Amino acid sequence: MSSASHRASEDGALRPLGSSERNRWCVSAARADLVRDPIPPKPVTLQADGKLITIDLARTAMIVVDMQNDFCHPNGWLAHIGVDVAPARRPIAPLRRLLPLLRKHDVPVIWVNWGNRPDRLNLSPALLHVYNPDGRGVGLGDPLPGSGAKVLERGSWSAAIVDELETDPSDIQVAKYRMSGFQDTELDSILRNLGVTTLMFAGVNADQCVLCTLQDANFRGYDCLLLEDCAATTSPDYCLAATLYNVRQCFGFVTSSQTIVAGLGEGELQATKIMP
Repeated sequence: MSSASHRASEDGALRPLGSSERNRWCVSAARADLVRDPIPPKPVTLQADGKLITIDLARTAMIVVDMQNDFCHPNGWLAHIGVDVAPARRPIAPLRRLLPLLRKHDVPVIWVNWGNRPDRLNLSPALLHVYNPDGRGVGLGDPLPGSGAKVLERGSWSAAIVDELETDPSDIQVAKYRMSGFQDTELDSILRNLGVTTLMFAGVNADQCVLCTLQDANFRGYDCLLLEDCAATTSPDYCLAATLYNVRQCFGFVTSSQTIVAGLGEGELQATKIMP
């Protein structure tokens, strides 16, 4: 039982207030106890870019960007407009191994997915132009010929996470409408309520939505790790090379899911050894 819950049970007038156990205090008509429960650290040491780094799993979240049908499925939007989506599917296998392990260690998994309003009132002409430059193509919110699925419309098959990646009831979903998952969304508020300071990034496209979201996270003071084998792009190879360079140089660290899995395994082994 948390100390906040204990205080509430000892004093019937005090009750916990907050959407997350990581950011909660107690309140009554006469009192407000603003002392939050401490979050016990869960350090894990990893190899990244030739340097050992130690992260606190208790303050870490996993951000998975745009692993959706329209970006990754052979019948989705990108495939319809002639893009080879095979690279966008490469993160699926490593994410299938990694995500269940992160959930086991109580690391929040946050899916940041493109999700347009049906009326597209969240999309500017400048943004629509990026994906439909002559006004005659199939852009954001337009129906795909054949299926009629509207491109990346929230709640549709187009915007759904690919079937190969199973979600969990504990996962958190955030809809975005720009390259960055922080722009005009609730992502930052969610992370702060979770007490998160370190973010691991995966998804597509690495040089576009993943990078923009990671950059904005860095600008807001979060520690950022890009998982190279869990991020991919349909852009030319030099775009990915530039992305990895810029993350290492300016915005955080580059590591891999294998490194995370190994680190968690070593942590479990050490915990077993020191238990009486």
